[in-house]
Amino acid sequence: MTEMQTTDNQSAIAIQPQLIVGLGNPGAKYDRTRHNIGFDVVDLLAQYWHISLSDQKKFHGLFGEGVAPGGKIRLLKPQTYMNNSGQAMRAVIDWYKLPPESVLVIYDDMDLPLGKIRLRLSGSAGGHNGMKSAIAHLGTQTFPRLRIGIGSAKDKADKDTVSHVLGKFAPNEAAIMADVVQLAADSVEYSLKHGVEKAMSLFNNRTAGETQS
Repeated sequence: MTEMQTTDNQSAIAIQPQLIVGLGNPGAKYDRTRHNIGFDVVDLLAQYWHISLSDQKKFHGLFGEGVAPGGKIRLLKPQTYMNNSGQAMRAVIDWYKLPPESVLVIYDDMDLPLGKIRLRLSGSAGGHNGMKSAIAHLGTQTFPRLRIGIGSAKDKADKDTVSHVLGKFAPNEAAIMADVVQLAADSVEYSLKHGVEKAMSLFNNRTAGETQS
């Protein structure tokens, strides 16, 4: 990653992630749940780039590094449980002496409908406990993030927030989410090639499964 520039037109070019973090909870109990969609995207990126993820105790997570478009990249799936995700991020950036703005965090968002993703350069946690931990441990809100829509619990009258995010996708949602994971992974790869801001302009208005003209 090039050194962060001070001018507005250069800063977006400099924001090309060196560490990509997918948020989720460890263990088979949480596999393929809404809250673990960040893990699913990192798994697909690992396939894209032929990166093997292994348990690294010093990083409190499953970690791997390799080469992606744009250069060297690191992938992380914290194994600390969602509420302590930032601990794993901090361990990696301290070890490799990475700036916080080089971390791209991927996570679920109930405020976005199924099929939608949103890249942003900075922002608050928005009530997401994993992001609260990330912001606390990184010491800043200024790092890129990719939110993936999982739909609201309000859309399902029989579910509260906790059971919604920790539940699995319904059969009619699963096909959509497979497309969403693909779209999210493509947006990350584009970010590495062209910078996060350009990826924002291209992907933030897309809906998974739609044919692009």
